[in-house]
This record gives sequence, structure tokens and C-alpha cells, in this order.
Amino acid sequence: MDIHADFHLHTNASDGRLSPKELVKLAKSQSLSLMAITDHDTTSSLYEGILQGDRLDIKVVPGIELSTIHNDESIHILGYFTDDSYKDPNFQNLLSEIQDYRIYRAKKMVSNLDEFFNIKLDYEDVKKTAKGVVARPHIAKAIIDKGYPYTFQYIFENIIDKDSVAYVQNKKISLLEGINLLRDLNAIVILAHPKLIKKTPIEDIIKLNFHGLEAIYYLNSLEEQEKYINIALKNNKLISCGSDFHGIENDVKHGYIGSMDSTLKELEDFINIFI
Repeated sequence: MDIHADFHLHTNASDGRLSPKELVKLAKSQSLSLMAITDHDTTSSLYEGILQGDRLDIKVVPGIELSTIHNDESIHILGYFTDDSYKDPNFQNLLSEIQDYRIYRAKKMVSNLDEFFNIKLDYEDVKKTAKGVVARPHIAKAIIDKGYPYTFQYIFENIIDKDSVAYVQNKKISLLEGINLLRDLNAIVILAHPKLIKKTPIEDIIKLNFHGLEAIYYLNSLEEQEKYINIALKNNKLISCGSDFHGIENDVKHGYIGSMDSTLKELEDFINIFI
């Protein structure tokens, strides 16, 4: 299937750098004809992104990357909405609660950076840089902008990594709650970046009520990609692909928009849902 697609993209509504308009414009320049906007725990970017897609003749699938917890580990699930059920008031109220906790989390991390690393930031300055939800990339950028002699990668790996004393966990719902929540909204539910899951075998997780698996992902080796494709096929699950593009320069943790091979035959059943 000769369709250039990317199903895992972030805007500045969460922790990406580009606005929804800018992201879709970039997708156009990269010859994408199908894309999904999947911001963390928010759908606030979808209206603008879909409108821009209509202008530029790119199909924008409304999506979300939902943060959940399972076996004392953060697990992200991607939801792709087949209608406008994501506008449901109860769902939006839940997302608002999650965003409110993100504000507390960001303020606490700024405080912890001062207490444990003698890194002094002003939360309001960080918030202005974010233009939306404050996430770790915004904090890392604020540290660099303040003149501290660290690289983006060093900050993520040594100062605000998940094992750091400065780190604060996001508010999360359980994995099963997240799956059921998205299914109730007529979403296609995909397990995101299985490579990053360490505490539970993917073979066990995929037996839950997922529609599919993000088997084709930027950080995967060819061997890992083949492994995840086989797990999905064995369990009769859909296969998705995503770069996890955040629009950040020299980003070793995420891929560039449209960098994944979306022409693989294993993707056809998934892509056909949206064309």
C-alpha cells in the first residue's frame, strides 16, 4: 500500500515544539497523506490540526496518547477516534483533571531541582515557554536557557530521568481503565512503543483488550520490529507505525516525522480503517 503515513505525532499542546498548524504543514512538506495527532492526555490540538489538514488535503486522524499505570510501570496507549466521541464531556473532564495534576507536577519538579541540584528556575518562565502543558522537555529547555552547562540529553538522562530525586510521577489511570475508556469512545486502542515496557512481557500485555500494537517504531531495531510484528500477528492484532515526533532538534529519543516505513503490507488493515 503506497500511502505515506505517521500515526504518532505531538504538538505544543503537550510536549511537542510545533503548533498543530505547523505540524500539519510540515507533514505536507514530507509528502504525508495520512497522519494522527496524539498529544499526551489532551485533545486540545485536534480542532486546529484537522482544520489545517482539510486545507492542505491531508487526512488528520484525531488521536491521543493516554498515560496509564500497570505493574508499577508507566504504559502509554494510543487511541485513534473513529468519530467525534472524544468531545464527550465526561472524557474531557477527566483530561482536565490530569492536566491540573500536571501543573502540580511541574511546580514540584521545579522545586525539587532547586532543592537537590541547586538549579533555580521560575515556574512561570517555564510555563511561558511551554505555551500549553508543561512537560519535561520544557523544563529541560528552561535549564539550558537559564545558562546551566548541560545538554538536553544529559538533563533527561541524569537530572529529570525517572530515577532522579527531582522526578515526579504523572497522575495516571490504570491500564485496564484506559483501554476501556478509549474503547467506550469508539477509539482504536494501540499499545504504544512496546520497546519501552520493561516490567511486563509484551506477550502478556497484548492479550488485554487492545486492537493492536505499535510494532513499527522509531527506536526499534529491525530484530525488535520483526519480534513485535510477529507478536501482533500471532494474537490477531492490528499493527501500527509511529515516529513519536516531537519537533525537537537533535532528539535522540524520538524520530522525524514520516520516517517510518508505512508501506509495509502488515499495516494495511490498520491504515484501511482511516482511508
